Amino acid sequence: MIKITEASIDNIVKIQEIAHITWPITYGEILTSEQLEYMLDLIYSNEALSKQIQNKEQLFYLVSDSESVIGFIGIEHNYKNEAITKIHKIYLLPETQGKGYGKTVFESIEKLALENNSNELLLNVNRFNTALNFYKKLGFEIKETVDIEIGNGYLMEDYVMGKNI
Repeated sequence: MIKITEASIDNIVKIQEIAHITWPITYGEILTSEQLEYMLDLIYSNEALSKQIQNKEQLFYLVSDSESVIGFIGIEHNYKNEAITKIHKIYLLPETQGKGYGKTVFESIEKLALENNSNELLLNVNRFNTALNFYKKLGFEIKETVDIEIGNGYLMEDYVMGKNI
């Protein structure tokens, strides 16, 4: 059984551990190792995560099975003052993939979104990320192609995907 619990400052190390396990597997063939390290430092530093959690810029949740924490999500309700929940982060440990956990986590996100008066989910996905097919299977559609400058000459080459709920 999957359990979703709100994360706090006390969970930053666990979030960082999972990011450092999942990112090289997810993006290792898409990004250079330099860009990968740059982005991990930019997004998952103690300072960045503390700010996001304390200022409630994103709501972080830990995903657990019966034994341990297996992933995390970061979402934002009322995105751009609209009835949208933006999924900023969703990472599950590689050994959990193919077990239906991802689908269960998305069902939980949908429930949280509906409780917060959202009628749409949005997420960005790297255009070369294999998760793209998974998101399509869940009913997400590509809404837009974006290139986001993140500094150091690096770009995030993403699709913005949406799903009505």
